[in-house]
Amino acid sequence: MDFDGILGKKQSSKSSDPRKKWLKTREMWLVVLGVILHAVYMLSIFDIYFKTPIVHGMDSVTPRFKAPAKRLVFLVADGLRADKFFEPDSEGNFRAPFLRSVIQNQGRWGVSHARPPTESRPGHVALIAGFYEDPSAVTKGWKANPVEFDSVFNQSRHTISYGSPDIVPIFCGALPHSTWNTYPHDYEDFATDASFLDEWSFDQFQSLLNRSNEDPKLKELLLQDNLVIFLHLLGCDSNGHAHRPFSSIYLNNVKVVDHIAERMYSLLEGYFKDNRTSYVFTADHGMHDKGSHGDGHPTNTDIPLVVWGAGVNYPKPLSGTNHSDCGFRFVDEHAHDAPTPKEWGLDGIERVDVNQADIAPLMSTLLGLPCPVNSVGNLPLEYINMNEGRKFNFIVKLLAIVAVSILILELLVNSFTERELYTWCFLIVGVVASFYLFKSIPWRSGIPIFVCIACWFLSVFTLMPAEIPDNNPLVIASGAMIIIIGAAARWLDFHAEGKKYWLSICNHEAKKSRFPILFYLQALLVGLASVMVSLSTSHRTENQQLLPVHQLINWLIAGFSMVLPLFSENGLLSRLTSIFLGFAPSFLLLSIGYEAVFYSALALVLMSWILFENALLHSSAVKNLSPYPRNMEEHIILQNDNRYLQLSDVRIPLTFMVLFNVAFFGTGNFASIASFEISSVYRFITVFSPFLMAALLIFKLFIPFMLVICAFSAITKLLQIPRLGCYFLVILLSDVMTIHFFFLVRNKGSWMEIGNSISHFGIMSAQVVFVLLLFALTNIYTTDIHVRSASPSSQKVM
Repeated sequence: MDFDGILGKKQSSKSSDPRKKWLKTREMWLVVLGVILHAVYMLSIFDIYFKTPIVHGMDSVTPRFKAPAKRLVFLVADGLRADKFFEPDSEGNFRAPFLRSVIQNQGRWGVSHARPPTESRPGHVALIAGFYEDPSAVTKGWKANPVEFDSVFNQSRHTISYGSPDIVPIFCGALPHSTWNTYPHDYEDFATDASFLDEWSFDQFQSLLNRSNEDPKLKELLLQDNLVIFLHLLGCDSNGHAHRPFSSIYLNNVKVVDHIAERMYSLLEGYFKDNRTSYVFTADHGMHDKGSHGDGHPTNTDIPLVVWGAGVNYPKPLSGTNHSDCGFRFVDEHAHDAPTPKEWGLDGIERVDVNQADIAPLMSTLLGLPCPVNSVGNLPLEYINMNEGRKFNFIVKLLAIVAVSILILELLVNSFTERELYTWCFLIVGVVASFYLFKSIPWRSGIPIFVCIACWFLSVFTLMPAEIPDNNPLVIASGAMIIIIGAAARWLDFHAEGKKYWLSICNHEAKKSRFPILFYLQALLVGLASVMVSLSTSHRTENQQLLPVHQLINWLIAGFSMVLPLFSENGLLSRLTSIFLGFAPSFLLLSIGYEAVFYSALALVLMSWILFENALLHSSAVKNLSPYPRNMEEHIILQNDNRYLQLSDVRIPLTFMVLFNVAFFGTGNFASIASFEISSVYRFITVFSPFLMAALLIFKLFIPFMLVICAFSAITKLLQIPRLGCYFLVILLSDVMTIHFFFLVRNKGSWMEIGNSISHFGIMSAQVVFVLLLFALTNIYTTDIHVRSASPSSQKVM
């Protein structure tokens, strides 16, 4: 007996040869498997720990403010450590007198904290792109870009750069909108004083400015906005490696870069003369005493930062209240509010330290550019002077809007039990809106008077009894009123040329209907519905049942009329008029009294709302030669032709919520479906069918809601604001009301009181989903509405 194989399998000496071969084969595959597993295990660290953090496919976000600077000068002194820059020499003279005067009189300063590896490529990526070293670079070497990434240079309109052949091509080599040049590698001679490399970069840019006086195209390029000027100053790094950072050559190079900064400032201020240039001076990393860098020693990670010019705050005296936010953390646990060494002579001026990646969003903000999409930096607000918003006015405006919103929401909450509040609301709104319009547009337009009359007309209905009394003649007369309103809108739609306050909503330039007689067909159906109201009601009164032929005709009228708006013209007023006429037959056939008139009154108020917003839009266009205010914060347009929401846009969802609730309360108490008259459905069905009858009653409630939402969608198109954003505001406001109703839920009192408190809370809770479903439904009718520009001179801002 013996053992054979690495597994120690017991073998008999009499074993056959096939058995031995099988064991050897198994051992061989086991070894191969072990090698493969360990190879995968070894390589797994590169997949787990050294994958690039850069995410592609993200969209850049356009700033919502006007850029304070047209151009930015970015000076990077490679290898310049903070202490050698700020401290005086042995004779007590400071090595950077110009930048020191900037710190004391013109701009802000601090220490920028780099993160290892403190090398040139990672440092410049952090400065220009806003993120730290890509771990996948460990397999590529520091000179290569492992993957493409976004940067301040990418976002600029044009970038001008001069400096080292190891740095400048990384960021500008593949950048089409760039002008750049580098010196030969032979110039990087460690046996010489490398400060001449910095002078070379400055001389190149100075020559460019001189050539622009004779080159109109170059002059035009320099005068455009979003311009970045980048000088890479390698002298300190080369001299630090060759002679150490405490050598006279290195320390003298600090004076050289300071002198270059001074000459750049004088050169550009004299050339442009517009005070629209920002300046950022910093370094990519420091330098260890032994002439090396790369690790996390403070001599390598602490580097100077000086910022001044357009959009930059002025110096602030140091006090106990202007320390940086203690919730903010520096990379690699750098200390907050580090004491400034006394020998620097700057302990009386506020120092604002930053992470190195914070400089990229700082430069983007100064130029009004989108922040690099992979940036992890935070904007150091202490450096920014953006007109202190305007900030105060913004806060005041915000507080005022919050107060008004709460007041309106409280009115809506109380309207669940006091419908009469809407009467006062529309009486007051009619007067206020009319006076406001009188100041904005001429009274001869008729819009202010129309708005007042429409609001007052609607205010009557919330004084009506919740139990609607039968009034068949009033329903029939309402059909005539609907046709008259539709005809007036139709006439206005085609005869508004020259009426400038109507142009945006009228049919000009819109797609014509394939069915020119569509309006007449819809008016005919409304009239036919009125006739069927009379016939069906009189016949049912006599025979106590509905003839099948009457039932069939009523169903056909209601169904066919709701399809017709899809074939109407896509002008705003044309489509809304068609929707109004399209749902009118159904509503008339489901009406028994004054609610039929309410349908027309609600439509008139919705039209008043559209006219009010259109008048404001036109008056703004006339005032600013644009449909939006001049302030950049107010008129940024998205690529889908929508602008960002503004504080003043809160009026849109607030008005929507008021009208949406009026659509409920205008004809009764919607807290219980039992409060609605079941006789409303008798023109469609008389045989008891609870589900079908309930569906018809709910559909009757839906019709006013759909009118409100269609008008809301039209207004978002008219004002070019995102409808989804307005819907989110509706959700927010509805949730505020829901919280109020939550505290109003009762578990004591009568069953009616308890039930009503529960139903009110449930209704508001369900409103979010309820409105969303109606939005999806009405989108079928409003998705292709065309709106004419309010001003021929308006332009899309990209």
